[in-house]
Amino acid sequence: MVRSLWTAATGMIAQQVNLDTIANNLSNVSTQGYKTQVNEFKTLLYQTLQTKTTTANGERKPTSAQVGLGTRNASITTIFRTGNMISSDSDTAFAIDGRGFFAVRGEDGNTYYTKNGNLLWTLATNGNMLATTEGLPVLDTNGNPIVLGDEYVLSRITVTADGSVCYPDENNNPQPLGITMGLFQFNNPNGLERLAESLYAQTAASGQPINEATNNMVLKSNIYQGYLEGSNVQVADEMVNMIVAQRAYELNSKAIIASDEMLQQANNLRR
Repeated sequence: MVRSLWTAATGMIAQQVNLDTIANNLSNVSTQGYKTQVNEFKTLLYQTLQTKTTTANGERKPTSAQVGLGTRNASITTIFRTGNMISSDSDTAFAIDGRGFFAVRGEDGNTYYTKNGNLLWTLATNGNMLATTEGLPVLDTNGNPIVLGDEYVLSRITVTADGSVCYPDENNNPQPLGITMGLFQFNNPNGLERLAESLYAQTAASGQPINEATNNMVLKSNIYQGYLEGSNVQVADEMVNMIVAQRAYELNSKAIIASDEMLQQANNLRR
Protein backbone atom coordinates (compact mmCIF):
# COMPACT_ATOMS: atom_id res chain seq x y z
CA MET A 1 0.00 0.00 0.00
CA VAL A 2 2.92 2.30 0.63
CA ARG A 3 4.03 1.47 -2.90
CA SER A 4 0.64 2.52 -4.23
CA LEU A 5 0.97 5.86 -2.46
CA TRP A 6 4.24 6.66 -4.21
CA THR A 7 3.01 5.29 -7.56
CA ALA A 8 -0.05 7.55 -7.50
CA ALA A 9 2.14 10.47 -6.41
CA THR A 10 4.31 10.07 -9.52
CA GLY A 11 1.16 10.25 -11.64
CA MET A 12 0.08 13.47 -9.94
CA ILE A 13 3.52 15.03 -10.46
CA ALA A 14 3.54 14.02 -14.12
CA GLN A 15 0.07 15.46 -14.72
CA GLN A 16 1.06 18.70 -12.99
CA VAL A 17 3.91 19.11 -15.50
CA ASN A 18 1.46 18.23 -18.27
CA LEU A 19 -0.92 20.95 -17.09
CA ASP A 20 1.99 23.43 -16.94
CA THR A 21 2.76 22.66 -20.60
CA ILE A 22 -0.87 23.10 -21.63
CA ALA A 23 -1.08 26.41 -19.76
CA ASN A 24 2.08 27.61 -21.52
CA ASN A 25 0.55 26.69 -24.90
CA LEU A 26 -2.62 28.62 -24.14
CA SER A 27 -0.70 31.65 -22.88
CA ASN A 28 1.19 31.79 -26.21
CA VAL A 29 -1.84 31.40 -28.46
CA SER A 30 -1.22 34.91 -29.86
CA THR A 31 2.60 34.71 -30.01
CA GLN A 32 3.96 34.91 -33.56
CA GLY A 33 5.83 31.80 -34.57
CA TYR A 34 5.11 29.90 -31.35
CA LYS A 35 4.97 26.11 -31.69
CA THR A 36 2.78 23.82 -29.61
CA GLN A 37 4.48 21.61 -27.03
CA VAL A 38 3.21 18.22 -25.84
CA ASN A 39 4.31 16.03 -22.93
CA GLU A 40 5.67 12.54 -23.49
CA PHE A 41 5.37 10.07 -20.61
CA LYS A 42 7.22 6.86 -19.81
CA THR A 43 6.68 4.12 -17.27
CA LEU A 44 9.08 3.65 -14.36
CA LEU A 45 10.83 0.43 -13.35
CA TYR A 46 8.79 -2.69 -12.68
CA GLN A 47 9.24 -4.64 -9.47
CA THR A 48 9.15 -8.42 -9.77
CA LEU A 49 6.97 -10.03 -7.10
CA GLN A 50 7.32 -13.58 -8.41
CA THR A 51 9.44 -15.10 -11.17
CA LYS A 52 7.82 -16.83 -14.12
CA THR A 53 9.05 -20.23 -12.96
CA THR A 54 7.63 -20.62 -9.46
CA THR A 55 4.70 -19.49 -7.36
CA ALA A 56 4.55 -19.00 -3.61
CA ASN A 57 3.80 -22.75 -3.32
CA GLY A 58 6.72 -23.73 -5.59
CA GLU A 59 4.50 -24.59 -8.56
CA ARG A 60 5.63 -23.84 -12.11
CA LYS A 61 4.00 -20.89 -13.82
CA PRO A 62 4.59 -19.51 -17.35
CA THR A 63 4.45 -15.80 -16.52
CA SER A 64 5.97 -13.63 -13.85
CA ALA A 65 4.19 -11.24 -11.49
CA GLN A 66 5.40 -7.67 -11.86
CA VAL A 67 4.00 -4.41 -10.55
CA GLY A 68 4.75 -0.98 -11.97
CA LEU A 69 6.16 1.88 -9.94
CA GLY A 70 4.45 4.79 -11.68
CA THR A 71 5.24 7.20 -14.48
CA ARG A 72 7.31 10.29 -15.20
CA ASN A 73 7.75 12.90 -17.92
CA ALA A 74 10.12 11.63 -20.57
CA SER A 75 10.27 14.81 -22.68
CA ILE A 76 8.35 17.82 -23.91
CA THR A 77 8.14 17.68 -27.69
CA THR A 78 7.56 20.66 -29.96
CA ILE A 79 5.12 20.29 -32.86
CA PHE A 80 6.61 22.26 -35.77
CA ARG A 81 3.39 22.45 -37.76
CA THR A 82 3.09 25.67 -39.78
CA GLY A 83 0.73 28.16 -38.17
CA ASN A 84 -1.86 30.31 -39.88
CA MET A 85 -0.70 33.19 -42.08
CA ILE A 86 -1.87 36.46 -40.53
CA SER A 87 -1.98 39.57 -42.71
CA SER A 88 0.05 42.55 -41.44
CA ASP A 89 0.36 46.19 -42.52
CA SER A 90 4.06 46.21 -41.65
CA ASP A 91 6.61 46.19 -44.50
CA THR A 92 8.93 44.16 -42.31
CA ALA A 93 6.50 41.36 -41.48
CA PHE A 94 7.68 38.04 -42.90
CA ALA A 95 6.11 34.60 -42.63
CA ILE A 96 7.87 31.35 -43.45
CA ASP A 97 5.95 28.64 -45.27
CA GLY A 98 8.01 25.52 -44.76
CA ARG A 99 10.58 24.01 -42.41
CA GLY A 100 12.98 26.96 -42.51
CA PHE A 101 14.02 29.24 -39.64
CA PHE A 102 15.32 32.79 -39.65
CA ALA A 103 18.79 33.16 -38.16
CA VAL A 104 19.62 35.95 -35.70
CA ARG A 105 22.75 36.90 -33.81
CA GLY A 106 22.37 36.97 -30.05
CA GLU A 107 23.94 39.44 -27.67
CA ASP A 108 26.53 36.80 -26.82
CA GLY A 109 27.60 36.56 -30.47
CA ASN A 110 26.06 33.11 -31.02
CA THR A 111 23.55 32.34 -33.75
CA TYR A 112 19.98 31.50 -32.80
CA TYR A 113 16.94 30.58 -34.87
CA THR A 114 13.33 31.71 -34.86
CA LYS A 115 10.04 31.43 -36.72
CA ASN A 116 8.94 34.88 -35.58
CA GLY A 117 9.13 37.16 -38.62
CA ASN A 118 7.95 40.32 -36.86
CA LEU A 119 11.05 42.38 -37.78
CA LEU A 120 12.00 46.04 -38.12
CA TRP A 121 14.75 48.32 -39.40
CA THR A 122 17.08 49.78 -36.80
CA LEU A 123 19.94 52.27 -37.06
CA ALA A 124 23.39 50.77 -37.42
CA THR A 125 26.87 52.27 -37.65
CA ASN A 126 26.90 51.98 -41.44
CA GLY A 127 23.22 52.29 -42.33
CA ASN A 128 20.01 50.50 -41.41
CA MET A 129 19.96 46.95 -40.10
CA LEU A 130 17.13 44.43 -40.19
CA ALA A 131 16.54 43.15 -36.66
CA THR A 132 14.03 41.51 -34.37
CA THR A 133 11.87 43.56 -32.00
CA GLU A 134 14.49 42.81 -29.32
CA GLY A 135 17.20 44.38 -31.52
CA LEU A 136 18.94 41.14 -32.55
CA PRO A 137 20.40 41.33 -36.10
CA VAL A 138 18.79 39.12 -38.74
CA LEU A 139 21.38 37.21 -40.78
CA ASP A 140 21.63 36.60 -44.51
CA THR A 141 22.60 33.34 -46.21
CA ASN A 142 26.27 34.07 -45.52
CA GLY A 143 25.72 34.59 -41.80
CA ASN A 144 26.13 38.37 -41.93
CA PRO A 145 23.69 41.02 -40.64
CA ILE A 146 21.42 42.51 -43.29
CA VAL A 147 22.46 46.17 -43.53
CA LEU A 148 21.36 48.75 -46.15
CA GLY A 149 22.85 52.17 -46.74
CA ASP A 150 21.09 55.45 -46.02
CA GLU A 151 20.42 55.98 -49.74
CA TYR A 152 17.59 53.43 -49.68
CA VAL A 153 14.00 54.30 -48.81
CA LEU A 154 13.19 51.48 -46.44
CA SER A 155 9.45 51.49 -47.15
CA ARG A 156 10.22 50.53 -50.78
CA ILE A 157 12.24 47.45 -49.88
CA THR A 158 10.61 44.19 -50.96
CA VAL A 159 11.55 40.58 -50.37
CA THR A 160 10.81 37.78 -52.81
CA ALA A 161 9.63 34.29 -51.90
CA ASP A 162 13.19 32.96 -51.94
CA GLY A 163 14.33 35.72 -49.54
CA SER A 164 16.05 38.00 -52.06
CA VAL A 165 16.03 41.65 -50.92
CA CYS A 166 15.00 43.97 -53.77
CA TYR A 167 14.75 47.71 -54.46
CA PRO A 168 12.84 49.31 -57.37
CA ASP A 169 14.75 50.89 -60.28
CA GLU A 170 13.76 54.03 -62.18
CA ASN A 171 10.95 52.07 -63.87
CA ASN A 172 9.68 50.90 -60.47
CA ASN A 173 10.72 47.31 -61.18
CA PRO A 174 12.19 45.51 -58.14
CA GLN A 175 15.84 44.67 -58.63
CA PRO A 176 17.86 42.31 -56.37
CA LEU A 177 20.45 43.98 -54.15
CA GLY A 178 22.57 40.85 -53.85
CA ILE A 179 21.34 40.16 -50.29
CA THR A 180 19.24 37.11 -49.40
CA MET A 181 17.58 36.50 -46.06
CA GLY A 182 18.95 33.32 -44.56
CA LEU A 183 16.68 30.32 -44.12
CA PHE A 184 17.96 27.29 -42.25
CA GLN A 185 16.59 23.83 -41.56
CA PHE A 186 17.47 21.05 -39.12
CA ASN A 187 17.31 17.30 -39.56
CA ASN A 188 15.79 17.03 -36.10
CA PRO A 189 14.12 20.31 -35.09
CA ASN A 190 12.76 18.65 -31.94
CA GLY A 191 16.34 18.54 -30.71
CA LEU A 192 16.58 22.35 -30.64
CA GLU A 193 16.86 24.00 -27.25
CA ARG A 194 13.90 26.30 -26.59
CA LEU A 195 14.75 29.77 -25.33
CA ALA A 196 12.77 32.90 -24.52
CA GLU A 197 11.46 35.28 -27.21
CA SER A 198 10.59 32.35 -29.55
CA LEU A 199 14.30 31.61 -30.09
CA TYR A 200 15.88 28.20 -30.54
CA ALA A 201 19.49 27.16 -30.04
CA GLN A 202 21.34 24.48 -31.96
CA THR A 203 22.27 21.33 -30.01
CA ALA A 204 23.97 18.03 -30.75
CA ALA A 205 20.50 16.43 -30.96
CA SER A 206 19.24 18.88 -33.60
CA GLY A 207 22.28 18.52 -35.85
CA GLN A 208 24.01 21.21 -37.83
CA PRO A 209 21.88 23.90 -39.52
CA ILE A 210 21.19 23.30 -43.19
CA ASN A 211 21.46 26.44 -45.32
CA GLU A 212 18.64 26.33 -47.85
CA ALA A 213 20.55 28.63 -50.21
CA THR A 214 23.46 26.22 -50.56
CA ASN A 215 21.77 22.83 -50.14
CA ASN A 216 19.62 21.53 -52.99
CA MET A 217 18.69 18.32 -51.18
CA VAL A 218 16.04 19.94 -48.96
CA LEU A 219 12.57 21.21 -49.75
CA LYS A 220 12.91 25.00 -49.91
CA SER A 221 10.76 27.27 -47.76
CA ASN A 222 8.99 30.41 -48.99
CA ILE A 223 8.92 33.86 -47.41
CA TYR A 224 5.75 35.96 -47.60
CA GLN A 225 6.16 39.67 -46.99
CA GLY A 226 3.24 41.39 -45.30
CA TYR A 227 2.28 38.28 -43.33
CA LEU A 228 3.17 36.80 -39.96
CA GLU A 229 3.09 33.14 -39.02
CA GLY A 230 0.74 32.82 -36.09
CA SER A 231 0.90 30.31 -33.29
CA ASN A 232 -0.10 26.76 -34.22
CA VAL A 233 -1.84 26.24 -30.87
CA GLN A 234 -5.33 24.75 -31.26
CA VAL A 235 -7.35 26.08 -28.34
CA ALA A 236 -10.03 23.37 -28.56
CA ASP A 237 -7.39 20.61 -28.46
CA GLU A 238 -5.65 22.23 -25.50
CA MET A 239 -8.91 22.51 -23.57
CA VAL A 240 -9.61 18.81 -24.16
CA ASN A 241 -6.05 17.95 -23.08
CA MET A 242 -6.57 20.04 -19.95
CA ILE A 243 -9.72 18.12 -19.04
CA VAL A 244 -7.92 14.80 -19.56
CA ALA A 245 -4.98 15.97 -17.41
CA GLN A 246 -7.33 17.14 -14.64
CA ARG A 247 -9.21 13.84 -14.63
CA ALA A 248 -5.95 11.85 -14.56
CA TYR A 249 -4.73 14.00 -11.65
CA GLU A 250 -8.02 13.38 -9.85
CA LEU A 251 -7.81 9.62 -10.39
CA ASN A 252 -4.30 9.52 -8.94
CA SER A 253 -5.41 11.55 -5.93
CA LYS A 254 -8.27 9.09 -5.35
CA ALA A 255 -5.77 6.21 -5.47
CA ILE A 256 -3.83 7.95 -2.69
CA ILE A 257 -7.03 8.39 -0.67
CA ALA A 258 -7.91 4.72 -1.16
CA SER A 259 -4.44 3.62 -0.04
CA ASP A 260 -4.66 5.89 3.00
CA GLU A 261 -8.04 4.43 3.97
CA MET A 262 -6.69 0.89 3.65
CA LEU A 263 -3.74 1.75 5.87
CA GLN A 264 -6.12 3.33 8.39
CA GLN A 265 -8.26 0.19 8.47
CA ALA A 266 -5.15 -1.94 8.99
CA ASN A 267 -4.16 0.25 11.94
CA ASN A 268 -7.64 -0.03 13.40
CA LEU A 269 -7.55 -3.86 13.36
CA ARG A 270 -5.63 -3.75 16.62
CA ARG A 271 -8.44 -2.10 18.55
